[in-house]
Amino acid sequence: MSYLVIQGLDVQTPHLKEIAKLSGSTRIENRGHNAFWLHDYKSQNGVAEYCAQAKLDFAFIPAPRKLSDFRLLVMDMDSTLITIETIDELADLVGRKAEVAAVTAQAMRGEIEYNESLRRRVAVLQGLPESALEQLYTERVRLSPGAERLIEGVKRAGLKILLVSGGFTHVTDKLKARLGLDHVRANTLGVKDGKFTGELVGRIVNADVKREALLEVGDRIGATKDQIIAIGDGANDLKFMSEAGASIAYHAKPVVRSKAQYSFDYVGLDGALGLYS
Repeated sequence: MSYLVIQGLDVQTPHLKEIAKLSGSTRIENRGHNAFWLHDYKSQNGVAEYCAQAKLDFAFIPAPRKLSDFRLLVMDMDSTLITIETIDELADLVGRKAEVAAVTAQAMRGEIEYNESLRRRVAVLQGLPESALEQLYTERVRLSPGAERLIEGVKRAGLKILLVSGGFTHVTDKLKARLGLDHVRANTLGVKDGKFTGELVGRIVNADVKREALLEVGDRIGATKDQIIAIGDGANDLKFMSEAGASIAYHAKPVVRSKAQYSFDYVGLDGALGLYS
């Protein structure tokens, strides 16, 4: 039984009727939280264009799966689990956000080499008091819409959760404790005499390391590729997303949307729950 999932902030009946006509679906099922399943679609023609115009997210599911069929959820942090890019906001505290944000944007679009881009951005933080990380977490870190509902849902279904980030351990560790995440992998900022050195400690968590973290945790818990869900937004997420049976581009850059199985441009992270029974 195939189905087409339609989700959005405001899904109206005329929208569903028109999409049912385009897709040849035989039945519309309200799944709650503004998610609808259009059963037994016959065609995909015109659906993407209509949904873009109506500001709706869509996903063609060729065969039904339960969320409990999966064993691992892997997520990026910056601009995915949380609404900000932590490095950009730290740079704002030294008055250099615009400069750093421009480099971040280039890196997320895959236009410049990630390790070099991160070193350039971290160097800006030299001399900033270590307490700035606590200030950042308290004042600026906010969960993306639907994050808590997604985490509660996957935990209920028995999945483990891995957070992988080019951001920093101070933030990922706090989120791990707050949300009850199972595993985190992130970068560590160098500190001397209570101030950032402008350098990183240890191996840089780049696209390859994110992928390795997914494979390591997946192997540890016995999860096959088909049992992994991956969510990201930037070019440095593509390698770990390619190792998942279900990949979701969350409010993502075009290069990520083009390669992911599903894209959420309007709904929150909990849209992932709408894809599975």
